[in-house]
Amino acid sequence: MTSDSKQPVENTPAPAAPAQADTSTALLDPPDSTLAPKPPGALQLWLHRTSVFLFVLISAVAGVLLVILPWTPEWTDNYLLLSFPWLRTIVTAGFFRGLCSGLGLLDIWIGFWEALHYHEHSS
Repeated sequence: MTSDSKQPVENTPAPAAPAQADTSTALLDPPDSTLAPKPPGALQLWLHRTSVFLFVLISAVAGVLLVILPWTPEWTDNYLLLSFPWLRTIVTAGFFRGLCSGLGLLDIWIGFWEALHYHEHSS
């Protein structure tokens, strides 16, 4: 069945108008006091303190090792490098040793940065 363009179009009823939109300003209202975050408990606070302490300790120790170890004989005269002479030539290069020492200094700096900027979340 084809439609004829000369025939009148049936009038269909217009869709119902939508209900009045909600104009509340939920984003601008003050937060509900029942949804306020709880202050951390004593156990959670001590776990956070311990994790920060361990991070600083591990960063400092790893950094000191990376600063000092590349310049000692143990760096090049070890069992692992005796099996791979091509790797030994790379590891004994001054650039590689300096790169490792630089990473060690960066590691120490990151650890102490965390220690100096530690703060406890309080309500």
